Amino acid sequence: MVAKVHIVIYSLYHHVHTLAVEVQRGLVASGVQAKIFQVPETLSDEILTKMHAPPKPDVPIITVNDLTEADGVIFGIPTRFGTMPAQIKSFLDATGGLWASGALAGKFAGTFFSTASQHGGQETTAFTTITYFAHHGMIYVPLGFANPHLFDNSEVVGGSPYGAGTVANGDGSRKVSQKEKEIAVTQGENFGKIVQTYVKGKSI
Repeated sequence: MVAKVHIVIYSLYHHVHTLAVEVQRGLVASGVQAKIFQVPETLSDEILTKMHAPPKPDVPIITVNDLTEADGVIFGIPTRFGTMPAQIKSFLDATGGLWASGALAGKFAGTFFSTASQHGGQETTAFTTITYFAHHGMIYVPLGFANPHLFDNSEVVGGSPYGAGTVANGDGSRKVSQKEKEIAVTQGENFGKIVQTYVKGKSI
């Protein structure tokens, strides 16, 4: 039986989507099925235009019930003031019915991030997201220092033990670096191996 992982993102300037594609690459390499979704937008078109936001990535909008189909879910989260943006929070707040029925209990969860600056809160965003996983009974899988680029101090490199990441600048002008992409692939590979092992074990 092939394990299934959903990558659920919110991506305003496409940095998180770029990382999601690399996470998906790692997941597929580990032998699992992986699909990227985005959460519903809460901002109006007028506001998005004023923010100079590009068109949304061409990926489907997720519903809360879609979460039940996956063995694991990795959330791609752009940080807002050290925590998740309203779009992610609105989506997670809508999962009360799944919590009441225990529908997500025992599923795996992971996180990756984008911040404007090196100190923009990638780790605190993880901390404030993990509470949702705990209440649902989900199993959080951190990245650790699984990729050597996380030890690199010669240049700006996003990411942390809690997940891959990128540093976008406040105006979104910095693009995801090759090292950040490679870290995201590593996270996908490692997450996929864990989920796949668990799913295979259940069938024995």
